[in-house]
Amino acid sequence: MRKPNHFYYPIGKNRMQPVRELKMNHEQEMWMIGIMVAVTAVKFILMVYCRRFKNEIVRAYAQDHLFDVVTNSVGLQLQFLQFDFTGGLINWSYNIQSSYSKRIGPYLIALYTISTWARTVIENVWSLIGRTAPPEFLAKLTYLIWNHHEEIQHIDTVRAYTLGSHYFAEVDIVLPEDMPLNQAHNIGETLQEKLEQLPEVERAFVHIDFEFTHRPEHKTKV
Repeated sequence: MRKPNHFYYPIGKNRMQPVRELKMNHEQEMWMIGIMVAVTAVKFILMVYCRRFKNEIVRAYAQDHLFDVVTNSVGLQLQFLQFDFTGGLINWSYNIQSSYSKRIGPYLIALYTISTWARTVIENVWSLIGRTAPPEFLAKLTYLIWNHHEEIQHIDTVRAYTLGSHYFAEVDIVLPEDMPLNQAHNIGETLQEKLEQLPEVERAFVHIDFEFTHRPEHKTKV
């Protein structure tokens, strides 16, 4: 307000005065605290409820509710420090204006926010960029493929990579060259259905070949 700028604020900055001097009386403070406590309690109940589900989207809601519970609780504690309740449950002998809580509280909330959502971003980035599945899961797929049908002569390729919260699987198997088309199709289709029954697999693709000495048909795009 002490530095006017008529280009950005043609009528001056006096309208910032009510914002800068916003204060509440004791009754308004109690209403504010009651609302914050109620919202935090509801968020906590929703967090517990959403954690009961295995769906990734619902569990993301649980994480969001947990974040709100933590930040609201910290903000509520800082607000308690600011008040002097003579007849209430808390009676602080000093004012928050002269304590370090008001200074470090927002920074603590900001650091918690940054760290929490940074971890979330990293987790989601790994799930979107097509990162390979762990070796144990690839070994599980290989075992299922090899024991799927006695006519499978060779497993050429087994891939599984992230695409969202689940995996896409790509499989190349070798069947006898003289096998009838309908039989080869049935083997490939049933194998696809078996792989897609795994809870980790979103979609499976099965490619059938009669030999495995050729170069890969699909090259990686640069």
